[in-house]
Order: sequence, then structure tokens, then C-alpha cells
Amino acid sequence: MVNKAKNIIAIPMGDPAGIGPEITVKALDKPEIYEVCSPLVIGHSEVLKNAMKFTNTFLEINEINDPSEGIYEHGTIDVISLDNLDVDQLEMGTVQAQCGKAAYEYIETSVALALEGKVTALATTPINKESLKAAKVPFIGHTEILAELTKSDDPLTMFEVLNMRIFFLTRHLSLKDAIAAITKDRVCDYLIRCDKALQQLGVENRKIAVAALNPHGGENGLFGYEEIDEIRPGIEAAIEKGIDAVGPVPADSVFHHALNGRYAAVLSLYHDQGHIAAKMTDFERTISVTNGLPFLRTSVDHGTAFDIAGKGIASSVSMEECIKLAAKYSKHFLNQI
Repeated sequence: MVNKAKNIIAIPMGDPAGIGPEITVKALDKPEIYEVCSPLVIGHSEVLKNAMKFTNTFLEINEINDPSEGIYEHGTIDVISLDNLDVDQLEMGTVQAQCGKAAYEYIETSVALALEGKVTALATTPINKESLKAAKVPFIGHTEILAELTKSDDPLTMFEVLNMRIFFLTRHLSLKDAIAAITKDRVCDYLIRCDKALQQLGVENRKIAVAALNPHGGENGLFGYEEIDEIRPGIEAAIEKGIDAVGPVPADSVFHHALNGRYAAVLSLYHDQGHIAAKMTDFERTISVTNGLPFLRTSVDHGTAFDIAGKGIASSVSMEECIKLAAKYSKHFLNQI
């Protein structure tokens, strides 16, 4: 039986003009969510009510000031509602400064609750980079915001989809810059950090495979020397430090093997290498987990979808999986509250 009083998952509502509000109310219309956790929305009550209208969702809004006041039962959405939006001026599917500001403040409030130990984890909905910029919020996305608000150094991103976990050695870099960033020391450091993240999530058998960069792992220098000069030495250095790591494993097979249980996780060397593998496996169920923060954070891995926002057609599957994954892993964080 889940200790629901402690297993509270904060859900910052995201950009009010995007699909965040509607996938939130759709997800919280599923009874199974309340079987695994106590979801708490940080957002705006009127926006949620509007989202329920165009999604034909019928739930009661319970406005509260503190997580301890929540009902946490299916049929009711517990909300800490911030008065930070002119709803009459809200235009669905458009970039608006007030929405960027509001989205940031929902995250800011959620982080404060997590740092105070009042919620166990965050399950975040989409925010919009252009809206943040219009609001003069000096961050490009969630990871950067969370790193600053928690004073965390270089948070570690992990994807989970079905039975596969993927870490990223580099993320938002051009392919040329990403290759330049693949060094022995970086590979070793990331393998140590990945092992620590898996341990924190409660994973016992933590064999990590490092994806190769070049075709067939470089074929001993026939197709490049990165595996010889940087990647393999980095893996060997990590093994000497007690990390259960293998590789480099050719990238055209390593994700298949991970999906079938051979590895606990794969260290992807660059953004698209891991993203393509995860999203081709199951786009809607690919969930992002941010490690290296003082609390657990999961996130949907899609954007605000302004083109369909307000139409009631956005799928909530990813949001449901996001909340469930936060509940699954937050059990291992409960002793920190």
C-alpha cells in the first residue's frame, strides 16, 4: 500500500497556452494514477476548468494552499492555484509573455515545495522556449531552470521507455561539437554518474553499455579512431573504479539488447543517437528523468503542441506514464523527506 500522504507528486501545469493543462486533466481522470501516488497540480484553476470543458472531463477542483490540505482522491484535482495570469487575455496556441512567466512560476513553486520536503517528486508538463524568452526568463528549458533553482551542477538526463534506459553523454550540441566533447575523462565521469543515478533509482544490476560512435564500433580504426583513443579508455578507467560497464557496443544493436534486458542502461554519445532509439521504440511512452537534483523529476518528452492546443485532441498517455514513473522511482527518495 502506497503511503499517499508522503508520495505526493507535484505537477507544474506548463505553458497555459499549450497542451499541458489538457493532458494534465485527462491524466488525472484516470483512477490508476491515484492508486500509485497523490498528484498535486501547481497551476491556475481557471485554465484547468477551461481545459476540462474542451476535453469533456468532469472533475472537481480543490484549491489548497499547502500539500497537506489535499484530498488526493480520483474525481478531484488538488491545485495550488497561482494568481499570475490574465485568463481573459489568454490565447491558446500562441506565444505569450504572460504564459512564459506563469510556466516558470509553476516550476519555481514546485521546486520550493520539493526542497521543503512537502512533495516527493516533480512530473513536468511542456513549456515553450519562445514564451520563456518573451517573458525574459533567462533559461532555455526545464533542465536549466531546475539546475539554477536547486544550485545543481550539470543534471544528468535519462530516458526510460518500456524496459530500456538511456543516458546522454552530450545533449544540445551540434554533431561536430558533440564528437569533440567525447573524451576519455568525460566517458569515465559519466559512467560513474550514471551508475550513481541507477543506484539512487533502486536499480540493483547496473551493467551499462556505452554506444559506439562510428559504424561497427570503428572496426579497429578502419572507420575512425574515437573508440580507440577516447571511448574504450574511458570505459576501462570506469571499470577500474568499480563500474560495471561494457563497450563500445555498435549503436545499431546496443539499444535492441538493452530493450531485451542485457543491459540496465545505455550511455548514448549524442542527442539523436539516443532520442531516435527511444522514440522509435514507443514515442508516447518515452519519459525523461532528470538525475542529480535534490529530488526526482520526470517529464513528458514532447512540446507544447501549439498547433493542437485547446482542441481537446492531445493524447495524455505520455503524461500518465510520466506521473507513474515518478511514483515508481520516488519510493526510493521517500527517506529523504
